[in-house]
Amino acid sequence: MSAVENRSAHEADPAPSAGAADAFPRRWKALAVLSLVQFVIVIDNTVVNVALPSIRDDLGTSQAGLAWVVNGYLLAAGGLLLLGGRVADMVGRKRLFVIGTTIFALASLTSGLAWNSGTLIVSRFAQGLGEALASPAALSLIVLMFTDSKERAKALGIWGGLAGMGATVGVLLSGVLVDLAGWRWVFLINLPIAAAALLLAARDVRDAPVTTSRQRLDIWGGLFITAGLVAVVNGFLQAAEHPWGSPRVWVSLAGGLVLVLLFAAVESRVQDPMMPLRFFTERTRITANVATAFLTSAMAAMFFIVTLYVQQVLGYSPLQSGLAYLPFCAAFVPGLILSTQLVTKAGAKNAIIVGFLVSAAGMLLLARIDADGSFWGQLVPATVVLSFGLAIGLPALQNAALHRLSGADAGLGSGVQTSVQQLGSSLGLAVLTTLAVTHSRDVAGSGQVTGAAMVDGYRFAFVTAAVVLAAGAVLVAAVMQSVRQPQQTADEPVSPGSPAPADSRP
Repeated sequence: MSAVENRSAHEADPAPSAGAADAFPRRWKALAVLSLVQFVIVIDNTVVNVALPSIRDDLGTSQAGLAWVVNGYLLAAGGLLLLGGRVADMVGRKRLFVIGTTIFALASLTSGLAWNSGTLIVSRFAQGLGEALASPAALSLIVLMFTDSKERAKALGIWGGLAGMGATVGVLLSGVLVDLAGWRWVFLINLPIAAAALLLAARDVRDAPVTTSRQRLDIWGGLFITAGLVAVVNGFLQAAEHPWGSPRVWVSLAGGLVLVLLFAAVESRVQDPMMPLRFFTERTRITANVATAFLTSAMAAMFFIVTLYVQQVLGYSPLQSGLAYLPFCAAFVPGLILSTQLVTKAGAKNAIIVGFLVSAAGMLLLARIDADGSFWGQLVPATVVLSFGLAIGLPALQNAALHRLSGADAGLGSGVQTSVQQLGSSLGLAVLTTLAVTHSRDVAGSGQVTGAAMVDGYRFAFVTAAVVLAAGAVLVAAVMQSVRQPQQTADEPVSPGSPAPADSRP
């Protein structure tokens, strides 16, 4: 969301005392519509995981291709989210929400009807594009419709809580759909939901007039960062099948890094950058976004590898694979409740550290798996601990990522945080999957049986993820400033240049 849009939102906002009375009367219905689409979008980040073996068998997809079925979605969404926010400023939030949701629905249709791997991967990229247009537009609509600061905070809290819940529900739902209806229905189920949301949006969602002056769209910035990240992830995926010295690996990695550097150069020079570099001038915000990449990379790899483990090693059906995540879903809710209490009483910094350390312990418990694994003895304790830690860390990270932002930059902060989540997931999945495959290959080369070698690779990836999470905790403890809940209302923005409120807690 641009500063111009935020200014227009603040100018349209009544005084805090009159905000709720003058607000859009159907705002809570509108929130339900916008949240429904967002929930489906978030679910699609993980719903495909349980379906991957079925997709491989039906379409003949390679291991690298399976990773692209996941990464295509994450890369397109993460790379274009901020650009989508800019487009929303220019053409209108409601209009772009409708366009993005329509693209997402049509891409879901072509994903469900895909006749080969290439069609499915392209369709997943298109689904990511739909998210990149719909999500920032929906967030802007919520800010504009909820003019009372307390109601706005509650609405944004509901919105933010969808990320973790959608991810956990996705893996559970996919198992049921794959087993009872087939893998294609993990995509086709989106169609009636999107159609209902589009019909209700026409009546229940209100947009503010577009009052922005003519802006230059940062197309090059969006293209450079998306192409750069695609190249980097492709390099890691190639490393799973070729030596690190292979041109397929290092040329892709080097090209991706060059494109990322070009993106940084463009952002420092264009008049209306997709990601203004001034956003990263505050160390708590920088630390929170880096730590978010650590957490989401470990989370995405865990979903991917555990799903492969229970289906390929333990022989679970898709339905059993989805139900295996029930303990994970059950532990997530109390973790969210505890996170809110920790952020309020101990500060976001301490809550993040606790969440990361608990998550690292869960990863180490996952590293106990073997070829004759036990669901209750190995998977359940590990996934419960891991889920509890992730639920503590995710909301606290979001709080810290919005530290010392003015009201005009609130949308930008949310967009950057969402982009980091998406890109961290795709990069972490590529790296940790590559580590698992290469380690399994090395172990198999030493004479160990294939199944045991595969599990050795999974264990190595989980230990690496635990190290990443522990490093994130150390980073937060050493660099991040203490963060407390701001006392300002939405109509009293904190100046980015003003001193941060001191936290009375150490």
